[in-house]
Amino acid sequence: MKPVWIIDDDRSIRWVFEKALTRENIAFKTFSSAGEALAALGKETPQLVVSDIRMPGESGLELLRQAKQRYPNMPVIIMTAYSDLESAVAAFQGGAYEYLPKPFDVDHAVELIRRAMEESTRQDEVVEAPGAEPEILGQAPAMQEVFRAIGRLAQSHATVLITGESGTGKELVASALHRHSPRATKPFIAINTAAIPKDLLESELFGHERGAFTGAQTMRRGRFEQADGGSLFLDEIGDMPADLQTRLLRVLSDGQFYRVGGHQPIKANVRVIAATHQDLEVRVKQGLFREDLFHRLNVIRLRLPALRERREDIPLLAKHFLAKSARELGVEPKRLTDAALKFLSAQDFPGNVRQVENLCHWLTVMAPGVNVDINDLPSELRVEAGAVVGENWISALEREVANALNRGETSLIDVLGPQFEKALITRALAHTGGRRIEASQLLGLGRNTLTRKIQELGLDAGKGGDD
Repeated sequence: MKPVWIIDDDRSIRWVFEKALTRENIAFKTFSSAGEALAALGKETPQLVVSDIRMPGESGLELLRQAKQRYPNMPVIIMTAYSDLESAVAAFQGGAYEYLPKPFDVDHAVELIRRAMEESTRQDEVVEAPGAEPEILGQAPAMQEVFRAIGRLAQSHATVLITGESGTGKELVASALHRHSPRATKPFIAINTAAIPKDLLESELFGHERGAFTGAQTMRRGRFEQADGGSLFLDEIGDMPADLQTRLLRVLSDGQFYRVGGHQPIKANVRVIAATHQDLEVRVKQGLFREDLFHRLNVIRLRLPALRERREDIPLLAKHFLAKSARELGVEPKRLTDAALKFLSAQDFPGNVRQVENLCHWLTVMAPGVNVDINDLPSELRVEAGAVVGENWISALEREVANALNRGETSLIDVLGPQFEKALITRALAHTGGRRIEASQLLGLGRNTLTRKIQELGLDAGKGGDD
């Protein structure tokens, strides 16, 4: 049997494969660069190729391109530690059998190799040049699944239903599906069906004839016509009114529709990509969404993970959005301290990626210095997360003083001084179980002074006031 070729400039990766393939009695040959493998490719043919994507000299994508050009049916597995959408899409469009992000499970890699050895045909596509800024960021396993799905779906014309919470990037994924598809040169039209009043949505989608209703002084092409040959993204499809659900179902069924007030059917060659943050199965059971339309849309479903499901991506996203905001405003990019990154990575971010982007824009504008620490984060974020996580009491007091001054308050010593003393005495008495002598010693006060302050501040020292 022909050998499996392993190409990676990392000696440790080659060693892992050597041990694993030897154990499985699979013949193999290793190369430290794509150039070496390409030179050997002119003399012999491997059973399949497993190649890193970024190496000195020729890249794994260049190796993939030449290998598929010479042997279209030979499986090629692309692996990389740089997990981004562009690499995934480029690998799949180049005809890769699979995309394997590092670090990987060795048993899974061997299983993948065994499956690939049985592969007889593989679609030969053009490789997109690497190097562009990634449109969607994510190194977490959950996002790798999304990248794989986009890579496989990009060349399909099937209807896709994207689900996920608000702010997870559903429109970005829809745009990526279009941009990497054969329809890329045609329009990508996006419409939020929940943001347009019901009375206008029908005209917005299907257009109208002149005189169709009051104010329709000219004929207008709708979004379906505008997207002809391309892709139409219907965001928040779960909120679409019932009568328009019926019209959309007809379009998906026969590819025809009528403008409002029109009598001639119009054909539209459109790939529909729908998205929703709602559970459409529940909407169907509630009678709020047509079951037949749901099945028409749910040909292929792509679920985007919430940010709390991929917390390891938060530092990557924050760095990206801080750099983006800095470019837009023409300023030096802010940098998050390790403590701030750790703090942010622990947050749930109910607004998901959009919330992180908004936060980074706020920090670019509002944070006082280049280095952003926990205390520089918006106060509401720190309050929601437990208020003063990572904040010392002096910083908290300074913040309270600043807020009071901004509110125009005066006599701050008279207001905050007693509050400060009250907090000290309360905590000391709690610590000693209400025993005043011990508390006075801890506070550095005389017992009589402590008793007087307890009375002045209106504190209840408890029944066990004396030792």
